[in-house]
Amino acid sequence: MYQPENETFREGLDELAAHYKHIIQLLGEDPTREGLLKTPMRVAKAMQVLTRGYEMDAHKVLTDALFKEDYSQMVIVKDIDFFSLCEHHMLPFYGKAHVAYIPNGYITGLSKIARVVDIYSHRLQVQERMTLQIKECIEQTLHPLGVMVVVEAKHMCMQMRGVEKQNSITTTSDFSGAFNQAKTRQEFMNLIHKS
Repeated sequence: MYQPENETFREGLDELAAHYKHIIQLLGEDPTREGLLKTPMRVAKAMQVLTRGYEMDAHKVLTDALFKEDYSQMVIVKDIDFFSLCEHHMLPFYGKAHVAYIPNGYITGLSKIARVVDIYSHRLQVQERMTLQIKECIEQTLHPLGVMVVVEAKHMCMQMRGVEKQNSITTTSDFSGAFNQAKTRQEFMNLIHKS
């Protein structure tokens, strides 16, 4: 969801920029230096874009493209790229989400599944909660026979600071309904890891 430069930003943008100016100063830099003059406003705008999910309703996204359909096999949208901000250090974590559901009389537009991931990832997050929120949104809105979500991500808070492990990947999953059966879960896992 590209946000052009002339798009209206949320309330509080100027105040946010003022705080970033103060932060730059507290870090030991001169916020009036030429290279940093516009940085507070740039960062404030970036943060509003990176947290735009707070003003979006993921349930409405799904219901806006809800269609009656008698399809009752697994629907998978895999390799959904996402970027989010860890709420503990406000550093990025990024990766791929894989989402499956088994319809129960209704389907939604495939792009809407990716939009749900986008909405929850554009908030201050932890990967575990984001995984649960995606699953619950689909479950509560579509009332499918089952939902499963797997999220694989790299966390900059682990790569840039602390343990500094650049190649570690964190995987989380959550599931309900038909996916409580090991055979159904395994079918999903096989399909998302197929080249």
